[in-house]
Amino acid sequence: MSTDKTIEKPWTGRFNEPTDAFVEAFGASVGFDQRMYKQDIAGSIAHAKMLAHVGVLTTKERDDIVRGLSKIEAEIQAGDFPWSIALEDVHMNIEARLTDAIGITGKKLHTGRSRNDQVATDVRLYLRDEIDTIDAELKRLQRALVELAEREAATILPGFTHLQTAQPITFGHHMLAWNEMLQRDNERLADCRKRVNVMPLGSAALAGTTYPIDREFTAKELGFDDICRNSLDGVSDRDFAIEFLSWASILLMHMSRFSEELVLWSSSQFDWVDLGDAFCTGSSIMPQKKNPDVPELVRGKTGRVFGSLNAMLTIMKGQPLAYNKDNQEDKEPLFDTIDTVKGCLKVYADMMAQIKLKPDNMREDALCGFATATDLADYLVRKGVAFRDAHEIVGKAVALGVETERDLSEMKLEELQAFSDAIGDDVFDVLTLEGSVAARNHLGGTAPEQVKVAAKRAIELLG
Repeated sequence: MSTDKTIEKPWTGRFNEPTDAFVEAFGASVGFDQRMYKQDIAGSIAHAKMLAHVGVLTTKERDDIVRGLSKIEAEIQAGDFPWSIALEDVHMNIEARLTDAIGITGKKLHTGRSRNDQVATDVRLYLRDEIDTIDAELKRLQRALVELAEREAATILPGFTHLQTAQPITFGHHMLAWNEMLQRDNERLADCRKRVNVMPLGSAALAGTTYPIDREFTAKELGFDDICRNSLDGVSDRDFAIEFLSWASILLMHMSRFSEELVLWSSSQFDWVDLGDAFCTGSSIMPQKKNPDVPELVRGKTGRVFGSLNAMLTIMKGQPLAYNKDNQEDKEPLFDTIDTVKGCLKVYADMMAQIKLKPDNMREDALCGFATATDLADYLVRKGVAFRDAHEIVGKAVALGVETERDLSEMKLEELQAFSDAIGDDVFDVLTLEGSVAARNHLGGTAPEQVKVAAKRAIELLG
């Protein structure tokens, strides 16, 4: 990247001395904001068209600018663009190159706008595009989970509370619980996009402009749904970025919870799932190891995203209106979070599409820990026993099971009847794992029939 000190900055008229070399490098953002070049060029083309529309530029000037910017975009895509730290940021680099290419007309492009509203527009355009990409990856992960849920609608595993065996559930039901979290994330992202897709261009530096601009024209050109209604807020607002980072933090919190379960489930102690070799690594010293790197990395990257949210809140908390240089610091945490979220979603969608289950091990563990104890209590209630009395009866039966190292389903009928004469020979229908999950055949229940219905609905929601 060039640091040519002979490059003339467009704001040097008021200054008598050149910028200190270290300060120039310290204050430059082109190293990271150049990723917004497409959005910067799109915004400039729309601005030029608007200026011609209101008579500030001629048709020829507009066409020269549009052709020049299109050529610059091709140069950047080809890797032939000479980025310069001396020109500070993506905006001034492109504008300077445009002036080199088409002459004085290039200097007219900035009429009626400021870098303040220009960068605010670029960030919104960039984030909007990335949200659309993220939305597609999020839905891809959701589809992988829902398809897995439908396929494993009847596969039984123990459900936990306090990480203690609670009741038998189906693997499909568990995957749909994950999808419920992601569906809320899906809806929140769509809502966040509405506030991202609001155009600040036309706010200029902070007070608007004296030129007869047509903001509605520009908004339509750029696909914005609305326009910032206050110029001060338009250039200084970063709520939309904070909201996205908040959304990303909730998403990664959910994915970290998934990761914790996959780390447990893939361990030799659980041995319920096998993550594909492509998503794991080995040990440099222990040849038997297969480490669940993807879930662990996602779990770790969650803290990184949380940190970006805190960074952005801190950047904004002390700023008076309107724009301040602090806002240059908004991009790196935002860009890093975008990259992190896209990476986590992609690798998770790929991994979950290839995960292999070990249903026999799940079933064996579901038979431990008296998972059907609640079913026995419910059985007694249906026989006319008060629930609190039923709870006491089953507790005593479980105590016998602990003492003799047997599950309730392994006890003889006579043993169970010793705790209550309400128990009949039909009791074993509710003590089986299949009977337990099938009995919860209601909306939101874990019964295989309900899982299939819920999976179908989830697919319909994804469109």
